[in-house]
Amino acid sequence: MQALINAGGKGTRMGACGIEKPMHIIGGRPVIKCVVDALSGSENIDRIVVSVSNNTPETERYLKGIGVETIRTSGEDFMEDVHESFKVLDGEFVLMCPSDLPLITTDELDKFITAFDTKKMESLIALVDKKAFEELNIKPSYIRDRYGSDWAVSGVSIMDRKKTLNGDYLSESFYETHCREFAVNVNTQEELDQARRIAGRISTKA
Repeated sequence: MQALINAGGKGTRMGACGIEKPMHIIGGRPVIKCVVDALSGSENIDRIVVSVSNNTPETERYLKGIGVETIRTSGEDFMEDVHESFKVLDGEFVLMCPSDLPLITTDELDKFITAFDTKKMESLIALVDKKAFEELNIKPSYIRDRYGSDWAVSGVSIMDRKKTLNGDYLSESFYETHCREFAVNVNTQEELDQARRIAGRISTKA
């Protein structure tokens, strides 16, 4: 399976801090490197592409410097960027992952990929139990109701590439998890600080 990391957004919620969002350091690495490393460790992933834009030139230079494949997109519209990237990829299905998941691991990604049935599913969306965010003292960006319970969209998904490019509706399947690896996104300064604290605790335990 091929993987697409979205790293071309404006990162407006982070505020004017002089650092592109994917380049913030957590646990000694830029956030984007955390995601790249997690995907690189998976035997299920055979190609990784990162979409960048005029919003993230520093990120693009960094990735090229470490040999990661990039594609320039507009950075103005998420789905437009996805379509531009999907045209470059050639796999049947694409794992999409945001560039702001610093705690994501190869093991958790592999569990997610294994849950995807290529014969029965057209898409798989990772949902995180809202209670996981409450335990971490994090406010999720987007909540959706599922059978009377609140779940947050992590941003990790698998999509049928050709059907997406054709504009076809994809039948949605869901992967429900309580894992902090999917829960911790870095969109604001507060989330950045919290992610660093959590990463520090994990490092100390290790």
